[in-house]
Amino acid sequence: MIRPFLAHAVLVLGLWFVLGWATETRAAPEEAVTFAVVIKGGHILPPRLEVPAGRKIRLTVRNEGPGPSEFENLSLRVEKVLAPGASSFLVIHPLQPGSYRFIDEFHPDTSEMLLIAR
Repeated sequence: MIRPFLAHAVLVLGLWFVLGWATETRAAPEEAVTFAVVIKGGHILPPRLEVPAGRKIRLTVRNEGPGPSEFENLSLRVEKVLAPGASSFLVIHPLQPGSYRFIDEFHPDTSEMLLIAR
């Protein structure tokens, strides 16, 4: 009775090692590079932000203004609506080199941030 169990266990362990599952090394996913963005008084700070191209980007966004804000970029299909005093984050896939314009939808005439991927 123990013999079939032992044979099965040896077979499973053998496959585990032969197929490389026991020694498999996977590259850890690259951590997102984090940048802080503040929306205050109808302005996005910083107005210009340089980020590395080809890396995942994490933007922490805080609304320090008295009213709501909607931080967005339509071409990247990202947006975040924030109540006064709220903060959140956006994760942006690795970008090609270039410029990406973000606005606060509630203050489109005065709020703009240019994200530059290099």
